[in-house]
Amino acid sequence: MDNKEYSTQVLIKRFIPYYAKHKKTLLLDLFCASLTTICELVLPLIMRYITNAGMNHLATLTVTMIMQLGALYLGLRVIDSIANFYMADVGHVMGAKIETTMRNDAYAHLQKLSNSYYNNTKVGQIMGRITNDLFDVTEFAHHCPEEFFIGAIKAVLSFLILARVNLLLTVIIFIIVPIMIMTCMSLNRKMRSAFSKQRYQIGELNARIEDSLLGQKVVKAFTNEEIENQKFQLDNHNFLQIKKETYKYMAAFQTTTRAFDGVMYLAVVVAGGIFMVKGLVQPGDLVAYMLYVTTLIATIRRIIEFSEQFQRGMTGIERFLQIMDADIEIFDDADAVEFENPVGDIVFENVSFEYPDDHNEVFRNLNLHIQQGEKVAIVGPSGGGKTTLCNLIPRFYDVTEGKITVDGKDIKSLTLKSLRDAIGMVQQDVYLFSGSVYDNIIYGKLDATREEVMEAAKMAGADGFIQELHDGYDTYIGERGVKLSGGQKQRISIARVFLKNPPIMIMDEATSALDNESEFEVARSLEKLSRGRTTLTIAHRLSSIQNSDRILVLTEDGIVEEGTHQELLDLRGIYYHFYTTANELK
Repeated sequence: MDNKEYSTQVLIKRFIPYYAKHKKTLLLDLFCASLTTICELVLPLIMRYITNAGMNHLATLTVTMIMQLGALYLGLRVIDSIANFYMADVGHVMGAKIETTMRNDAYAHLQKLSNSYYNNTKVGQIMGRITNDLFDVTEFAHHCPEEFFIGAIKAVLSFLILARVNLLLTVIIFIIVPIMIMTCMSLNRKMRSAFSKQRYQIGELNARIEDSLLGQKVVKAFTNEEIENQKFQLDNHNFLQIKKETYKYMAAFQTTTRAFDGVMYLAVVVAGGIFMVKGLVQPGDLVAYMLYVTTLIATIRRIIEFSEQFQRGMTGIERFLQIMDADIEIFDDADAVEFENPVGDIVFENVSFEYPDDHNEVFRNLNLHIQQGEKVAIVGPSGGGKTTLCNLIPRFYDVTEGKITVDGKDIKSLTLKSLRDAIGMVQQDVYLFSGSVYDNIIYGKLDATREEVMEAAKMAGADGFIQELHDGYDTYIGERGVKLSGGQKQRISIARVFLKNPPIMIMDEATSALDNESEFEVARSLEKLSRGRTTLTIAHRLSSIQNSDRILVLTEDGIVEEGTHQELLDLRGIYYHFYTTANELK
């Protein structure tokens, strides 16, 4: 997975468009923020007036005046409460909506990424990026514009109000602010780096847990529970060390802000006290200064404390963008057309292929013609490229050189969906989704009727055992179909392809992991499935392909032998060696 780093400016620039659908909410949220800020800044002015009037012009300070000031402040507090409720409720919902949109975008992008991406990326890391990493975006999306907007208003208005009272004292106080901000920004950068490491390690923990739990039968079979515990404890310890580093920077950050708080209060007490003694500041003005400084310090502390959330949000956005910026290697050309009425005539023309990540060459200048309705089997040593060849037809990978055509059309000129709709795949490693039998079969054709689903199951030889399950077609089969046997899972996967009813079939070691009885049942289902379709079969068990129209022997040197079962035996070459060796092992 690409761990590209982004500057804060780039992250914010890429994030801002997500506010587009929420402009009205955002503007109203900022308006409410300005109301709460004004309400907060009025109190020191009221206290300044009362204090100065009480000490210098007590006669002017009547009960009526005090009640009027109280009514004014009460009205402001009501406005503040309403505005604050909107900010806390609707503002947070806006953040949650943005988080949801980003998660949808990330998931949709993941669907477009090629096999190469998943071959090199841990599922636990991906899950962490589209779940945990985006949790903080809700708070960030809501509070980021709000906090900085409030901070800017308070800083500007506080400076203007205090400057009118005493410019020199105001300048002394505000000189401290940029020094405080610069120091804290330096610590912020270190915090962000620590948060990024923390998120990465969470992904590693997720990957470790997922790997161990999915393979728990293997762990138990080899009694390696202690080894798995040790691996997990090591990853967990590494996570603890990273959190220690994070907390160290957080502690330094908080200590620095508290120290600057003290410096600002000290400036008000000492400088303000001297100015009052010399008659440059009235007592009420000093009270107002102290209240404004308290408000200012609270605002700065709030922004600085928010900076922790800011850095978490930036980290989440960065890891989100690392998914969004992953290259889509397999995509529709701008002029791609729908694949209409496919029949399954497949041609490989001078095809060369190497894996894009490690540039491992699989084959070069391969030529092959599979006619409509022909049953072709592919055999050969492991690593010879059998599965890779089949994966090129539905464009799970793109050829490095040459081209593949189906019915005379270059597969790159066809839309991916229409091309893959024309191809059915039955693989050795059957993947069933968590859900019911019915859910897994209908996945082959989502608009199918229940009758069509049941008919597909009958054709796959699966209806019998399905009817015997506790809830029949509605039986929950567990994660990856764990409650079913290998043969049962395979027949459900075949039923799924029957329902899809494609003109091209690819069978990759579909029976190699099954026992003899299950293999017989599944082979019978596969025979039905292949009738009238262009069929490519990869098999190690040569007994299952003897009736193929043509058998190809594929090695690292390409297709080295080709013919029927009997023709290849008569050649007494590689196929003959495979066949005689298999018979000797029986």
